[in-house]
Parts: sequence; C-alpha cells; structure tokens
Amino acid sequence: MTSAIDDELWAAIGDPTRRRLLDLLLVDGSGTATSLSGHLPVTRQAVAKHLGVLERAALVLPRRDGREVRYVVNEAQFSRAVEQLAAVGEAWDARLRRIKTIAESIQAAGSTTRAKTE
Repeated sequence: MTSAIDDELWAAIGDPTRRRLLDLLLVDGSGTATSLSGHLPVTRQAVAKHLGVLERAALVLPRRDGREVRYVVNEAQFSRAVEQLAAVGEAWDARLRRIKTIAESIQAAGSTTRAKTE
C-alpha cells in the first residue's frame, strides 16, 4: 500500500452516523451541529460529539460563525482517507485473485485425479 493506515481516521469513519455527517457536509458545503441534527435521528448533543470525533481525526474543520460553529470537510484529510480506502481495496482484490487461483488449481487437480481413477 502507498500509505500507512491511520487507525484514528478509520475509527472516526467507522461509525455510520459520522459517515452520514460527512455525506451531509459534502453535499451542503458546511453545517452546524443544530442544522445537521435535523437530518439525523440523534440529538444535537450527539451530533456535536460526533463532530468532535471527526475534528480530532482532522476530517472536519470548525469555523466560528458568530455564536455558532460551522463545520466543513477537510478536503486534504478526506482525500487521504479515499486514497487509503483505495489501497486497502486493491490489496484485498489482489488477495482474492490469489485465493481464486489457488481454488482453481485445487479444483483442476481434483478433476485430473478423478479422471485417472475412473
């Protein structure tokens, strides 16, 4: 893989509510805990905690807007996550191709053995 896997980053992305928050921020461009909570089946306080986790993983950046804090996706860190996901996907694709080759070899050897004994 091209880069090391960042466990904190993936722990942050691993939660479905946080992934949904990222989706909303990517579509809307920015949002507050209050505005985002209107799209989710969780409280504003829960959204604020999830945004804190995303902020610690550098996936979102807080911006003061008067008394509110607006969050935007940190595009550099999000791109890093996408690159890591692609690298993990490529590694698993390679493993699955090797498993398929081994399985086909075993199957072919079994067919050859059965043909000789018949």
